[in-house]
Amino acid sequence: MRPIIGLIPLYDDEKESYWMLPGYMKVIEKCGGLPVMLPLTDDKAELNDAYKICDGILFTGGHDVSPLVYGQEATDKCGIPCSLRDSMEGYMLDLCIRDDKPLLGICRGIQFINAHLGGTLYQDLPSEFDSEVEHHMLPPYEQAAHKVNVEVGTKLARIIGPGIHEVNSYHHQAVKEISPRVTRMAFSEDGLVEAIEIKDQQFAVAVQWHPEFSYKVCEDSMKLVQAFVDACHISK
Repeated sequence: MRPIIGLIPLYDDEKESYWMLPGYMKVIEKCGGLPVMLPLTDDKAELNDAYKICDGILFTGGHDVSPLVYGQEATDKCGIPCSLRDSMEGYMLDLCIRDDKPLLGICRGIQFINAHLGGTLYQDLPSEFDSEVEHHMLPPYEQAAHKVNVEVGTKLARIIGPGIHEVNSYHHQAVKEISPRVTRMAFSEDGLVEAIEIKDQQFAVAVQWHPEFSYKVCEDSMKLVQAFVDACHISK
């Protein structure tokens, strides 16, 4: 039986519809998992049932995280948040931590995890963080945009190796003050946090880049998702 991976749904405000980038599902399938898009809801009974059938949770990219999550007011550069998604993800994240269930955060995922656990975010990198590093690349998104330094001794180092790695990048928010409940695992050339791990969990990893775009051409992306799916299989 393949491990079932629950994916946080993407939401289209204009069309009022759920959707999913195929790369999230395809890379999980390629790594031996069974991806299932979860309902977007804050109904705890429904979320509990959805959570129970999943062996791991993937916190996908998407909307800007509401500054209310980390106790700040929104600036005029912050995008329109999805409060329902913020609520849903906070509940699911707490369940994963309680049960030590494997999780992987991508882009918004790393941002939400850090914010929910007591850290803060840059609401808009271009106006708040002076850097020449390209964090909001143009297509093709599977190509590398900048380099990151993976720190020695971290889980990410054990998965893809320590030192310099090339990643893609497509975001305008990012981790600012890091949560005391997470460990930094990688940083970009300008010092921005690029990967974290929640402390005292078997597999609770989040990255700022997009392996769902690059897995076909990037060995590191495949190794990362494979490690996540393997952890979900072990936890079954």
